[in-house]
Amino acid sequence: MVNPMERGAIEKTLDVGVKAINGLLTIGRGQRIGLISGSGVGKSVLLGMMTKYTEADVVVIGLIGERGREVKEFISETLGVEGLAKSIVVASPANESPVLRLRATYLAHLIAEYWRDQGKHVLLMVDSMTRVAHAQREIGLAVGEPPTSKGYPPSVFALLPKLIERSGVGRHGHGSITAIYTVLAEGDDRSDPVVDITRASLDGQVMLSRDLADAAFYPAIDLTGSVSRVMNQLVTPETLKRANHFRRLWTLYQQNRDLISVGAYEKGANAELDEAIAKRPQMETFLRQDAEEQFRYEHTQKLLAGVV
Repeated sequence: MVNPMERGAIEKTLDVGVKAINGLLTIGRGQRIGLISGSGVGKSVLLGMMTKYTEADVVVIGLIGERGREVKEFISETLGVEGLAKSIVVASPANESPVLRLRATYLAHLIAEYWRDQGKHVLLMVDSMTRVAHAQREIGLAVGEPPTSKGYPPSVFALLPKLIERSGVGRHGHGSITAIYTVLAEGDDRSDPVVDITRASLDGQVMLSRDLADAAFYPAIDLTGSVSRVMNQLVTPETLKRANHFRRLWTLYQQNRDLISVGAYEKGANAELDEAIAKRPQMETFLRQDAEEQFRYEHTQKLLAGVV
């Protein structure tokens, strides 16, 4: 573990190749971020895009508790030859024992720490932290721990923050681990105890929306629940102002969507909402992105300036 007084600061922007994240939820090198959604909303595809497009020396991927079919699919199709060339994959599917699943999680973090200590900039992806919590729940209940919230024993809530703290910037800025943890919100419940504890321990989260995914809007990033807690330290005040203005217009439209849909809103009643309605098509175009497309940080900022 790195002493917090020796840990370097998050100072450099990390280009992940995804417009919505580069422009509105800017990530820094060494940041810990959560990818939170229900099942079947596009977590794995977004994870694959970030793996291929992020600028990192080494990518370490921990596939913990996933279906066996998804492991091969993620490696051969989502990652592909280009993504696999700089990646180390540690996989422990759902049919393996909870002890093996936990060991695979520790191993993924250990490999990432090794490369960080060599001065490398590492991208660590763990899919998913919820399955790690399930593995610890099985072990905890088997050894006689009392079940607490949603049947999780106390050891689960001690384990997750410890794992997350292993990533981040190294001693005195020497190497870094940028960590992306996927979290499954069971039943789309954003107040799930695992979602709560990971969100409290991370430096931000990207929430995915089932409503957007059902409308074939990908990546289905829900701006109303997403935040990067270090963005204000990484970008210029002008860039931050543009991003916040975009987010406000998007949220304002979402809040008044029903009124607009039934024609109950009269143009001119609210100048900001008029702007949100006028710019809605441009905002949707900005947020949409195909899995094969890559947008660099500088290009993203020009596109964002064109919208707001």
